[in-house]
Amino acid sequence: MNIGEIAQRANVSRSTVSYALSGKRPVSETTRRKIQQVVDELGYQPNASARALAAGRTSTIGLVFPPAVGHHYTAMQLDFIGSLADAAAVHEYDVLLSTAGTDSTSSLRRLLAERRVDGAILMEVRLADERVDYLLEADFPFVTIGRTAAPDRTCWVGVDHGALVAACVDHLADLGHRRIALVNRPERLLRIGYESAHRGLEGFERAIAARGLTGRHYPCDDDAASGHARVEQILHDDPDTTAIVTLNEAALGGLYQGLARAGRSVPGDFSIAGVALPHWAQMVSPQLTAADVPAAQLGRLAVDLLVARLDDPAGAPRHHLLAPPVSLRGSTGPAPLAPTS
Repeated sequence: MNIGEIAQRANVSRSTVSYALSGKRPVSETTRRKIQQVVDELGYQPNASARALAAGRTSTIGLVFPPAVGHHYTAMQLDFIGSLADAAAVHEYDVLLSTAGTDSTSSLRRLLAERRVDGAILMEVRLADERVDYLLEADFPFVTIGRTAAPDRTCWVGVDHGALVAACVDHLADLGHRRIALVNRPERLLRIGYESAHRGLEGFERAIAARGLTGRHYPCDDDAASGHARVEQILHDDPDTTAIVTLNEAALGGLYQGLARAGRSVPGDFSIAGVALPHWAQMVSPQLTAADVPAAQLGRLAVDLLVARLDDPAGAPRHHLLAPPVSLRGSTGPAPLAPTS
């Protein structure tokens, strides 16, 4: 069923039917009712794509992942995706998930060329991110999760990983720990400028220097086996290490396993703190002392910023930087009285 057949049955022009259905131009009440009666009788449903094209809106948000961010999505990423979809639904937007290939702007070029979305949200931001540069040049509405090295140019929502890691170091230092290791995200993410990993490392180094501590940095792949291996390496490099701060929730179970294998009890002999989703922190035993990442809040704020951007394209970029407090749980305690030999 199409507009032409509706026009024929209602004995009006195609343009009149179009105006009556879209509301773009006034149509007499009598004519509108006549057209609506035909529409109801025929069960006509306007094509959503065509309607969106005519209106200049698709009511769809693109959520874009970059290449080479790991073999699987972390629990933090999946929770964020779910919260973002829920927040978009409140604004009556759908969410289109898009992953890029070897060219990290390829999916963006396709989305823009085909007019499939009204705006985009970019996850896993790098300090120097070509996707951000491309969208700025295209003057296309977008929001990033995380900050580039030049954050004032864009709208973004982020977690202050530097401040959160520093807070974990301070907590451990207050408990008497003097030798602390940072278990970070994978080396390949650090090489490509992964924002949270770099800012977390900066916060670690800053806090270690400020408190006069000894600190070591260990990139780690996103799996339990790698976490286990990193504990073995940490204790081999410096057996007097008594605490770990981690940004790698996917490796968390392996960190606990590695300490148990080495005969270190948590928190009696060794303490662990980090940055993680609350449910992930609560899955391990003892539960992880952590700065709890508010994934649901991140999703809501990102959608709110993007919708505001769509409604006011000329408005100044807005930002939200979140720094939740460290939730004290069972994985941290006073440093051992004597170094472990």
